[in-house]
Amino acid sequence: MALRDKIYFASDFHLGAHPRSTTPERESRIVRWLDAIKGDATELYLMGDIFDFWFEYATVVPKGYIRFLGKLAELADLGIKITLFKGNHDMWMFGYLKNELGAEIIDNELIIERGGETFYLHHGDGLGPGDGTYKLLKKIFRSGFCQWLFARLHPNLGIGIAQRWSAHSRITSGGQETFQGEDKEWLVVYAKSILEKKHYDYFVFGHRHLPLEIDLSQESKYINLGEWIHYNTYAVFDGDHLTLHRWES
Repeated sequence: MALRDKIYFASDFHLGAHPRSTTPERESRIVRWLDAIKGDATELYLMGDIFDFWFEYATVVPKGYIRFLGKLAELADLGIKITLFKGNHDMWMFGYLKNELGAEIIDNELIIERGGETFYLHHGDGLGPGDGTYKLLKKIFRSGFCQWLFARLHPNLGIGIAQRWSAHSRITSGGQETFQGEDKEWLVVYAKSILEKKHYDYFVFGHRHLPLEIDLSQESKYINLGEWIHYNTYAVFDGDHLTLHRWES
């Protein structure tokens, strides 16, 4: 029996993204990955935008993703700790996945220490310089009043509006992100600003949609997890090092 000693990180599956016909193949790919890691995983961190849209009504959640959610349930039943981060697409996760999977739901950043290494974890949205419009929208969308208003919409209408909105998101535009240079990568800039105040061995983010490994100093590394439409990338911590990998490359 394999030793459960590895921690896995992934982000930006965007299940349900336009066109929705692409989701079954991507979901199958993700399920194969989850099935492959279940033998040696002790923890799994899914760091935001797992769903292209998610809203939990009192008695309704979005249709679909049965194989993905079933595989997460299998991992949870095996004793693997699952942590889900709210992204900018699925910020309206409340208690459903916590109740069904025993998952921990993270609103913003999470600081952990494993194997003597410290990790700063965040989906990555709304961090760093600029993007004031989104930062304002994030505050509005995460407000209890906004969530209460949206819950008043019939699910057919509310989810329909959200799906039309997602059809115009950058993940569905078809293009791949390009590296802008360290001085223009806002999450790198943000990580360096945090590092000036406190040391972390690893900064791990999603949101950027580009797999990146950047040495911030001799003792600190920035990792962006990429996404699962073009890259299928994830990170693994083996107790000593955190490294980026590509599934079914």
